[in-house]
Amino acid sequence: QVQLVESGGGLVQAGGSLRLSCAASGYIDSIDVMGWYRQAPGNERELVARISNTDMTNYVDSVKGRFTVSRDNAKNTVYLQMNTMKPEDTAVYYCWMRVIETGHSVFSPTDYWGQGTHVTVSS
Repeated sequence: QVQLVESGGGLVQAGGSLRLSCAASGYIDSIDVMGWYRQAPGNERELVARISNTDMTNYVDSVKGRFTVSRDNAKNTVYLQMNTMKPEDTAVYYCWMRVIETGHSVFSPTDYWGQGTHVTVSS
């Protein structure tokens, strides 16, 4: 079993910055993709950013140039640096990892989610 623990959410003014972190623990052999989703009230959960095990990144258009996703494989941790934040960034942010668990095939990864952290951007 694998657990993901997030930290770093909170309240920030428009134009400000926050950094989210998510650390995985448990029986982990390797982690394929790491990323962040968010869900605002009344909206569906959307993929914000992801980073592969070769450090290839993808971002939703609305955050390009403002958010940066990164990972530390030695710590099984993914980060989301959010700059020039806007009120429309307000949401619950969830980290996500596609994990190859110890003793499992690389062709049978399992998706794990963090508990969610609230981010509020005031105007």
